[in-house]
Amino acid sequence: MSRAPFEFTKSTYSSGNGECVEVARNIPGTIAVRDSKDVDGAIGPGR
Repeated sequence: MSRAPFEFTKSTYSSGNGECVEVARNIPGTIAVRDSKDVDGAIGPGR
Protein backbone atom coordinates (compact mmCIF):
# COMPACT_ATOMS: atom_id res chain seq x y z
CA MET A 1 0.00 0.00 0.00
CA SER A 2 1.24 3.46 -0.82
CA ARG A 3 1.59 5.80 2.16
CA ALA A 4 1.15 9.11 0.37
CA PRO A 5 -2.65 9.41 0.18
CA PHE A 6 -3.45 8.21 3.70
CA GLU A 7 -4.32 10.76 6.38
CA PHE A 8 -3.96 8.93 9.71
CA THR A 9 -5.58 9.92 13.01
CA LYS A 10 -5.45 8.19 16.39
CA SER A 11 -8.25 5.71 16.86
CA THR A 12 -10.75 6.39 19.62
CA TYR A 13 -10.15 2.76 20.66
CA SER A 14 -6.51 3.52 21.53
CA SER A 15 -5.52 3.37 25.17
CA GLY A 16 -3.65 6.08 27.04
CA ASN A 17 -0.67 3.88 27.84
CA GLY A 18 1.16 4.20 24.52
CA GLU A 19 -0.58 1.30 22.81
CA CYS A 20 -2.23 3.21 20.02
CA VAL A 21 -3.43 2.48 16.54
CA GLU A 22 -4.07 5.04 13.85
CA VAL A 23 -6.69 4.79 11.16
CA ALA A 24 -7.08 6.46 7.78
CA ARG A 25 -10.56 6.71 6.26
CA ASN A 26 -10.00 9.51 3.76
CA ILE A 27 -10.07 7.26 0.68
CA PRO A 28 -13.56 6.04 -0.30
CA GLY A 29 -14.00 2.30 0.25
CA THR A 30 -10.71 2.01 2.17
CA ILE A 31 -9.78 1.87 5.85
CA ALA A 32 -6.06 1.61 6.63
CA VAL A 33 -4.64 0.81 10.07
CA ARG A 34 -1.12 1.22 11.48
CA ASP A 35 0.72 1.08 14.80
CA SER A 36 1.35 4.65 15.97
CA LYS A 37 4.71 3.60 17.46
CA ASP A 38 5.91 2.44 14.03
CA VAL A 39 4.64 4.98 11.51
CA ASP A 40 7.08 3.70 8.86
CA GLY A 41 6.02 0.08 9.40
CA ALA A 42 3.32 -1.97 7.79
CA ILE A 43 -0.09 -0.58 6.93
CA GLY A 44 -2.86 -3.13 7.24
CA PRO A 45 -6.36 -3.18 5.87
CA GLY A 46 -9.14 -2.42 8.31
CA ARG A 47 -12.69 -3.71 8.26
